[in-house]
Amino acid sequence: MKITDIKVKSFLTYADRWDQGHALPKPDTELMQTVLTIETDEGVSGHFIGGGTHGDQEGLNNVDQNLILGRIRDLLIGQNPLDREMIWQWLLVAWFPENVASVIDNALWDLAGRMTNLPVYKLIGGARDKVKAYASTYPNIGKPKVYAEHALACKKEGYIAYKIHPHYFWNPETGKPTPGRPSNIKADIETIHLVREAVGPEYVLMYDPWGTYMSVEETIKVGRELEKLNYYWYEHPMPEYRVESYVRLCRELTIPILSPEIIAGGVFSRADWMLRGASDMTRIDVIRGGITGARKTAIVAEAYGIRCELHMAGWGNLQVMGATSEDTSEYYEKGLLAPGVDYDKQHPYLKNNCDKIDTEGYVHLPQKPGMGYEIEWDYINDNIIDPTTFVRKTI
Repeated sequence: MKITDIKVKSFLTYADRWDQGHALPKPDTELMQTVLTIETDEGVSGHFIGGGTHGDQEGLNNVDQNLILGRIRDLLIGQNPLDREMIWQWLLVAWFPENVASVIDNALWDLAGRMTNLPVYKLIGGARDKVKAYASTYPNIGKPKVYAEHALACKKEGYIAYKIHPHYFWNPETGKPTPGRPSNIKADIETIHLVREAVGPEYVLMYDPWGTYMSVEETIKVGRELEKLNYYWYEHPMPEYRVESYVRLCRELTIPILSPEIIAGGVFSRADWMLRGASDMTRIDVIRGGITGARKTAIVAEAYGIRCELHMAGWGNLQVMGATSEDTSEYYEKGLLAPGVDYDKQHPYLKNNCDKIDTEGYVHLPQKPGMGYEIEWDYINDNIIDPTTFVRKTI
């Protein structure tokens, strides 16, 4: 089997989003989505939808597409698509952007699953068929009491855990952006107390200020409050280029520190953080090394007896979790969520969503081959756009 072509289709779609600067829902926001397809001489193709800044939820930009349709396409045509590790290494040493290399790897896994008629997690080696889901908020969903109300609503909906992305680059008192002061410690501490009061002492809570605490002192101050309130983890509180500050943080606090979240380097940077004692749990997703890289990271974490929690929602992350023990990767991040945002609204380009929760708060692994996509090609082809102009094309 040989790769014969790589294609990317850009198309318009719609989804509910959140206006983080004004704390308002943005229903049916127009978005550019992409589907990358790897074709073979045996008629089997693999696909990956998304690859932008938030994983599955938006498409590849024009620069990334040009890399794929130029250098990468030339490199991979004629290669065996089952040589995923070889291709992963090629793209790694060629210094392609992580998300660009990742969509190739993810599509190759989808192709292998379609060829064998297996979901990817069974192809890797299945560990479980359902995973625990937590509700993960947008930042700036409102004043502290809004978080408490939303957390209680999510608990009643069936989520078995809740994660706060608090107030950053936004002042909840004035309702206005604060670009020069990313964090709002006073409101954040009030939020974590009100949320705990709303959901009760046993409910699982997580906290992620997304690297916006600018000093170790304020980071520790919030961390002490999280410890008092029995929060489960403290995620990415400071900029992740300050690794030594994270080493100190892990020494100072008893709450597990979950990082790095977004730095480059995939499995390699995560392994370094583990060895340096800069994190108590690690974090990865399939846009930072593909399914191959995420699986490698989970295995390294398992070897050291620490958790590797998957970052963001999405089809590929679910497949990695299905092939990983709950002792290593416990919770699936569903979101981002906010009042008035219908996350579960059906995407018009797919027949099925990947992560609806059941009555017990679990998401069940997709059972269709590969990633599990059932793609609505008619919708995609009717909404093709030029990625540089967003102008519709005629097929």
